[in-house]
Parts: sequence; structure tokens; C-alpha cells
Amino acid sequence: MAKRILVVDDEVRYQRLLDANLRTDGYEVVTASNGTEAIEIFSSQPIDLILLDVMMPELDGFETCQRVREYSNVPIIMLTAKGDEKDRVRGLDLGADDYLTKPFSATELLARVRAVLRRAEISTAPMQTRYFTHGDIRVDFARAEVWRDGENEPIPFSATEYRLFLQFVHNAGKILSAEELLTAIWGPDYRDEKEILWVSIARLRQKLEVEPHSPVHIITRAGLGYMMPPLEE
Repeated sequence: MAKRILVVDDEVRYQRLLDANLRTDGYEVVTASNGTEAIEIFSSQPIDLILLDVMMPELDGFETCQRVREYSNVPIIMLTAKGDEKDRVRGLDLGADDYLTKPFSATELLARVRAVLRRAEISTAPMQTRYFTHGDIRVDFARAEVWRDGENEPIPFSATEYRLFLQFVHNAGKILSAEELLTAIWGPDYRDEKEILWVSIARLRQKLEVEPHSPVHIITRAGLGYMMPPLEE
């Protein structure tokens, strides 16, 4: 079944451009002109990915992303103005999976869409054991859930956040460079996109750590990368 993509942009020319290129690549497309309309559409039908413009009337892309993230982990790609770094960082910090800078080519659009959809398909490969524990955190591989001791609900990870966290779980005690993490999760074209990794690591720490500024699950090795430290015996 074709993936259904919700395109949210108040500029008709971008709606048409996105619609035409996505349909050519075999996707179903639904369009909305503002955040309010987008949320209504998203709530009424299954959507596999959202392409979400930042600057829109009524409800902008940031607030729309924030509202969607309150109840869904659907992949979101933010559409940002060229060179506007603060918009990219803010979108990632609110839970967007990636960003696309206007103007963009059809090749870049489709590559980003494929990459984000691929990351959303969390691996179902069997594990040798069902559970992994690191301090007060427990991973249930069978359910693709991460739990903190004493809490009644799993930590609300997006698919990208979960895959990033698994890189540390599967490589506990090993330092992973930024380039290794970017290539493993986002693909080789992202190996220089350090900004997206910094924001994603910060989001993981906010969700995992009791004290995000003094992390114990994902720590930084200055000049080398990041790691999940081995637990003391």
C-alpha cells in the first residue's frame, strides 16, 4: 500500500510542487493550507508522514508540530527558510525528525522523505534477549518500548529517537563518533549534519535522564563522540 503524506503549506506553488513530485514517486498526497486544517485531517485519516511548513497563518508549523507530538510519533519533516538556523533547531527540538530548506530540488525532497520513512520502520529483527537494563532504564525489544523505573507509561520516543537510542544500547561501553551515528540513523548524506545529532541527543537526555545536564545513560566523550557507559559491577 502506498504511503500517505500530508503536505502542509499555505503557498499554493509549494503545495503543487510537493504534490506532483511525491505522486510521481508513488506516494498518496493530502494537502492542508494551515496547521488547524492539518490537525483536522491528521485526526481523521491515517497519515504516514507530514511535510510541515514553518510560516503559516492561524497555526504555524512549530505549534502544529508540538500539538501532533502530544499524541503521535508520526514522522515530521519541517520546511524552513534558507539559512534560518534557529527555525531548524526549534523544529528538531519540538520533535521533528528532519528539515528541508526552501528552495529544494525534487531529488532532495524525495531522498529526505525516503530516509525518514525508512527510519520509521523500526527493525523487528529478533533479539537474543527480550530486555535490556541500564540503571533505572529498561528496554523491551519485543514491544519497542523504553521504561523508567516507577513510571506507569513508556517513554514517548519518536521512531528516530528510538533507533538512535538503540545504537547506544547495542554498543554499550563503546564510543560512537558523530559521523557513525549520523550515518547509521540518517544515512551517509547526513554525516556532516552535526546540528541534527546535537538536538536529537539533547532530546534523548531530556526523556531518559533524571538530570539531563549530568547524564548517566548517554555521556559525551570530548573530541571523540558519545557512549552509553558500562555499568559498574
